[in-house]
Amino acid sequence: MTIVEAIKAVMREAGVPLSAREAYSRILEKSLYTFQAKDPQHVVLMQIRRHCVGIDFPSASLVKHFQTHGENKFSPLKEPMKIARSEAEVVRQEAAGERGNTKEGKDRSKLSVVEEDLWALHEKYLSQFKTRMLGELKRMTPVAFESFARELLDAYGFQNTKVTSISRDGGIDGYGKLKVGLAHLNVAFQCKKWVRGNIHRPEIDRFRGASQGAYEQGIFFTTGMFSEGAISASIKQGAIPIVLIDGPSIVELMITKKFRVESTLMEIPAFAL
Repeated sequence: MTIVEAIKAVMREAGVPLSAREAYSRILEKSLYTFQAKDPQHVVLMQIRRHCVGIDFPSASLVKHFQTHGENKFSPLKEPMKIARSEAEVVRQEAAGERGNTKEGKDRSKLSVVEEDLWALHEKYLSQFKTRMLGELKRMTPVAFESFARELLDAYGFQNTKVTSISRDGGIDGYGKLKVGLAHLNVAFQCKKWVRGNIHRPEIDRFRGASQGAYEQGIFFTTGMFSEGAISASIKQGAIPIVLIDGPSIVELMITKKFRVESTLMEIPAFAL
């Protein structure tokens, strides 16, 4: 569940407009989303604002999910609404004109613009960071990529992970155990370090054939992407499921688990009076 989906879920359940603070508290109570940010309540507010009808700024989304009720209450739309860029620009200009009628409005407007620019820069930085990280993964040797995948599984919580011998892998690059409830799931993994191109269905079928019987699940890592055929073959009735993790997903997992990734926190204070 994304942050936006979690916000919509608690608002619909409440049946009344909520503030960002109230929505954040309900999301925590129901464990609908795990926040990684230092100021998660502000993240909730910014996500609502980015997807709210009538509130627009350079980094705002063109797809709207919320509507305002007064100054700080919001509710979900019945259906998401997409507005054209030209409409967004008009809304932004009108909002800027209304805020600029008073000195206080001008001061708040300037501060809001800077804050919105900061979040836009943050998104741009993340995008470029992910591209750079994926490029580094593609420069690994196949053997290094297998060791990397094993360590990534360790960071996720797997136990007893091992990389198989190249001469005796039998179509499996490694294996490990993942604790699920009171039991342990035996998992095999396969790694394909591809600079370009997609992984197709035959690769998934071969990996499943090598894993079937000895393992309850398979994980297929690639620095490339998966074709539609490979994706459709990942879940097959009567056969073990294969979890597909492509290049961008590997980078997302690294960021989430802070695996070979360091984070610098920048505190952004916000009005709460």
